[in-house]
Amino acid sequence: MTHSSSVSRRRLLQAGGALGLATAAGSLLAPRAGASPEAAGRTTVTDLGPGLVQFSLMSGVLVGDTVYIGSRNLTPAVVVGFHLPSRKVVSSTDLGAGPEPSIQALAADPTGRYLYIGVLVKADEGRPNLYRWDLTTPDKPAEAIGRTEDRDIRDLAVAPDGTVFAVGGVPDKPPVLWQYDPGTGTVTNLGAPDPKATLARAVAATDTTVFFGAGSVLSGGGGASKASLFAFDRKSRAFTSIVPKEMEKDPSLRELAVMDGQLVVGTSGAVDPAKFAVIDLADYSSYTLVKTEGAVIKRFASDAERIYFASESGIEAYSKADRTLSHVEFTGPDLGEIWGLDHRDGKLAVVSGYGFVAEIDVAAGTSEVTDLHEAGAKAGTQAGMGIAAGRGYVYLGGNGAVSRRDLRSGEVVNLTAPGEAKDAEVIEGVLYTGQYNSQGIWRYDPARRKQPQQAAKFPVEQNRPLDVSWDPENKLLLVGVQSDTEGGGALWTYSPRTGKSASYVNPIDDVQLVRAVANRDGVAYLGGDNAAKEGPRATVVAVDPATGKEQWRVDTQQAAGVAALAVQGRHLYGVTVKGGLFVIDRRTRKVVHTADISSVSKGFAAMVTNRGAVYGVSDTTLYRFHPKTFAVSTVVAGINGAWYSGPHVNAHDGLLYTLRGGNLVAVDDRPSH
Repeated sequence: MTHSSSVSRRRLLQAGGALGLATAAGSLLAPRAGASPEAAGRTTVTDLGPGLVQFSLMSGVLVGDTVYIGSRNLTPAVVVGFHLPSRKVVSSTDLGAGPEPSIQALAADPTGRYLYIGVLVKADEGRPNLYRWDLTTPDKPAEAIGRTEDRDIRDLAVAPDGTVFAVGGVPDKPPVLWQYDPGTGTVTNLGAPDPKATLARAVAATDTTVFFGAGSVLSGGGGASKASLFAFDRKSRAFTSIVPKEMEKDPSLRELAVMDGQLVVGTSGAVDPAKFAVIDLADYSSYTLVKTEGAVIKRFASDAERIYFASESGIEAYSKADRTLSHVEFTGPDLGEIWGLDHRDGKLAVVSGYGFVAEIDVAAGTSEVTDLHEAGAKAGTQAGMGIAAGRGYVYLGGNGAVSRRDLRSGEVVNLTAPGEAKDAEVIEGVLYTGQYNSQGIWRYDPARRKQPQQAAKFPVEQNRPLDVSWDPENKLLLVGVQSDTEGGGALWTYSPRTGKSASYVNPIDDVQLVRAVANRDGVAYLGGDNAAKEGPRATVVAVDPATGKEQWRVDTQQAAGVAALAVQGRHLYGVTVKGGLFVIDRRTRKVVHTADISSVSKGFAAMVTNRGAVYGVSDTTLYRFHPKTFAVSTVVAGINGAWYSGPHVNAHDGLLYTLRGGNLVAVDDRPSH
């Protein structure tokens, strides 16, 4: 269904569309048909049905009169063709590439015949990550045409002669400029111009030159570089740094495009706002640079008078004549995270992370909005983010949405929230989330029947909330945070009663992020990790969350960083990302027990206290610790939850909520101790 700009946001979010998809599911007392509870001793697992179901996306590019849109966090990965005149999805192709694949990179060749597709995945299985779809025969699937040695492709560019260039990255290696030759079918490594960069997200090309943009948007801090921009001479095969000096302190080069004989450049900001520049291709030292008020600049489109780009606040326009910026006004919904922006016949085609395409009439300031699921894009089950339960609902975070499942009726409604709800808690019936990227804390009260709203903002560089914990003594929400660009992390606190918030930067040290947060008796316990290969990790710090003042710390002597923390009685339990268990006596402040539990927990994990015992969940297993011996027992083997950025578990009224595969489950475990 197509909605005009006069249609209320509430109708855009009604159940049945990708912005508010409702599905049938069973309650705890009466599981849905085909989901018989599983009994294992005194443990009962009830299947509540699929988790977060929607059509989520991560890219968009206009070819002719069709916008091609790449999916995000769906298996298999898919590209759909959305026909602007008819406002229908008229074509699609499945890629089926890797675990939790996403498509961030799309580019068409100059003839408009071929669409090149770059894939990123959560784990590398050695599969192809570069595909080509012949748009003249859309019924035939896209073909795999190659693989860059970087795990992920973040951006693609096609030169006028048809040569394809790709950039991206792989953890712990500098990003490379890759070339695909359609004549020979070969993929070539052209070099890594910035050995200290951690990720490349921008590439543009002419017949003679390729422009490579990188920085430290992930694993920043330490010796990682900031925004870098290189010109690669295709004849001499030499790289030359051409980054404007005003951009050198920004974390990353975010977007590049060649337009009208000029190179258009945008950065990601952190401490300082993002910057926009137009560089003369004949003289790289000649450029116009404009500072913005936002944190990100991405996606470029142009008409005769303006260059448009997306930011977190919507769409901005750069006047070619007077070299100033202005906001594009229109009557329409919040665009959320924008993944596609093109210009056609006086209108902007905007691809929103909320799962719709908005066509904005620039002159009139009006818009037409089409829900992609209703237009024919197939919804799928996302890998989940944070999870929380309370007052008859269970919530599951995802990309651009949080699903709300009614445990009485089984109704599921997707609520919109920008970015990703990495973790969450329900406090007196109200949902609070830690929202990535740089979105702070969000709040949703089901009694008021509105959409989630931002409750607290924090410094942009403290961008990745990881763990959320409710402190009933201080009546504070506690959030552990990672800074992707600067290194280290923070402890956020928020009072639902007063609305006041605080941020305590680097409470462990200047390199350890706060991976885990637990609390008891008014004391917050922070577990450290380190995104870099070297340096301290696995430090546990006790702080007063009301003041941020440190009370004590313990070096746990673990080889890997902390994945999760939980408190039971006088003991603080910790699990590391390599499956090490440590237990700290909170009174003596000493480690009193260690063990190797990597057989049930390796990688990211989450823990919670329930019915007098500490429970943990890994990518494979739901497990429990004995409160006296600390021995680990398997509660649900092979749970294999489909989590996007680490598993989660939440407890409410004695039940544990987590994912088994892509489905939500409620686990009733009654230990004999």
